[in-house]
Amino acid sequence: MNVDDVIFDGPVVPEPRRRQPAEDLSPWFQTVEDVGPAIDPQTFFTTPAPLEVDIGCGRGMFMFKASTTRPDTNFLGLEIDFKEARRAARRLVRRKQPNARIVGGDAREVLSKKLPEASVTAAHVYFPDPWWKKKHMRRRLFNDQFVDLLARIVMPGGHVHSWTDVEDYFVVIKGLMDNHPLFVALPPAPENEAEHDDDYHTSFERRKRQDGWVIHRGLWQRR
Repeated sequence: MNVDDVIFDGPVVPEPRRRQPAEDLSPWFQTVEDVGPAIDPQTFFTTPAPLEVDIGCGRGMFMFKASTTRPDTNFLGLEIDFKEARRAARRLVRRKQPNARIVGGDAREVLSKKLPEASVTAAHVYFPDPWWKKKHMRRRLFNDQFVDLLARIVMPGGHVHSWTDVEDYFVVIKGLMDNHPLFVALPPAPENEAEHDDDYHTSFERRKRQDGWVIHRGLWQRR
């Protein structure tokens, strides 16, 4: 009997599914490893321009809107959640946005090692994770070391913007920034009344404001 004629009654074991290769979104999305030892703001974008950094850019609403309405400025988004970062990058890919790029990975590595000193005109930190549980609060982004990193990359005269809906976290942020010798507090811009669903900085701000939450806003200038 030929073995090919034998009928086996056992269960059919399906072939293992092959993982699809990740969609190539470069240059709009790159990992910290992809960018190499350093990011040169003059060559990283299509055209050299003043650079602003969105730390924890999430789904990229601010990145997309700001880079669209301000084509004379380059925007670098930093996001540790690769799924969210790639989602944001897809919006930029569809528009072939020349002045926006997203790097996936730990923002602190980019701020401490990849970006040159005094290379950023503004840093934006909107709604950083508050890490509610006491045992997790050490994971919060804002601490003395992080503020030192902001002082490292933001050029004299540049700005740091930070918003949160968590009042006690804002007290911490404000205390750290107000007491740093290289930053001075400025009055933040007044909150505008949103005229439509896209008239917000971030999708998180939209959700919180529509639910009636107070947004605490801070603005500081680099000395």
